[in-house]
Amino acid sequence: MGSRKIAEKSILVTGGGGFLGGAIVRQLAERGETVRTFSRGSYSDLDALGVTQIRGDLSDPAAVEKACDGVELVFHTAARPGVWGKYADYFDTNVTGTRNVLEACRKQGVERLVHTSSPSVVFNGTDMAGVDESVPWPSQYHAHYPRTKALAEQAVIQAAKEGLRTVILRPHLIWGPGDNHLVPRIIRRARSLMIVGDGKNPVDTIYIDNAADAHMLAAEKLRRHPGLSGRIYFISQDAPMPLWDMVNAILKAGGKPPVRRRISAKTARIIGAALEWAYTAFRLNGEPKMTRFVADELATAHWFDISAAKRDLGYVPRVSTEEGLRRLALWLRENPAD
Repeated sequence: MGSRKIAEKSILVTGGGGFLGGAIVRQLAERGETVRTFSRGSYSDLDALGVTQIRGDLSDPAAVEKACDGVELVFHTAARPGVWGKYADYFDTNVTGTRNVLEACRKQGVERLVHTSSPSVVFNGTDMAGVDESVPWPSQYHAHYPRTKALAEQAVIQAAKEGLRTVILRPHLIWGPGDNHLVPRIIRRARSLMIVGDGKNPVDTIYIDNAADAHMLAAEKLRRHPGLSGRIYFISQDAPMPLWDMVNAILKAGGKPPVRRRISAKTARIIGAALEWAYTAFRLNGEPKMTRFVADELATAHWFDISAAKRDLGYVPRVSTEEGLRRLALWLRENPAD
């Protein structure tokens, strides 16, 4: 990656205190960009980078509009992730929040938006092996996150038709040092994890620095090639591997033994459905250890043709999975996840 600046005015990163948002902010700061973030919290590491932090909620249109004042480019990474919770909460952040960002861009004359989405928006419960961006959104979803992220994508595409330059990126399973979601979740559940299905289903992942690289490239290419506006790109390590090999590699990086116990995909799905019912009927706190969506995700293939990202964005993952795991292991020694 080069160090060429990609904006003359300020750049806004929503969710700048998060895992991906923070990585993007660091790359922008290294390039000498004028950066501000919009998050619900305040973060000392961002202060150390000289970043202007604006606190607010995406569901507040006035706050979002103020954050976009004087901004040329927005990286919209903020979202509500996860597999369980109230639909209204997911909708407020992922749909209403995105619509507020798009409207603020329109009112404040923002030129470009790079929107972070997810391959889960096209997951229909079956194997997705080498699919490209032509695969459609499914007719139904078994989790609020992909459903609301799909609605957000549709809003961004509509904004592109109305004149805002946009690119949508779909990174799959971001991981690496600093991960506050996937890696700690795997390590903390090391003893209870079970291989779902035959364990051979290949999946794509993406190392954090590669995901940030792709966002930088999208912003730069969007400025130079406006015809890319409205397009969607899968991004990954471009090296799919069996899901449970990757899980075990992360466990090894965290000093944990590999997963060996197994459960059939059918049984996992039945358990997931039962737990969903129980948590809903009895209004239980927390989240189920299994859901239908999670069972399907764990038992099926998820890898994507990233030819479009290579061709249009010039994206090539510069950190290999092996090197990323080495860096993760070093980081976990200093920052244990359990």
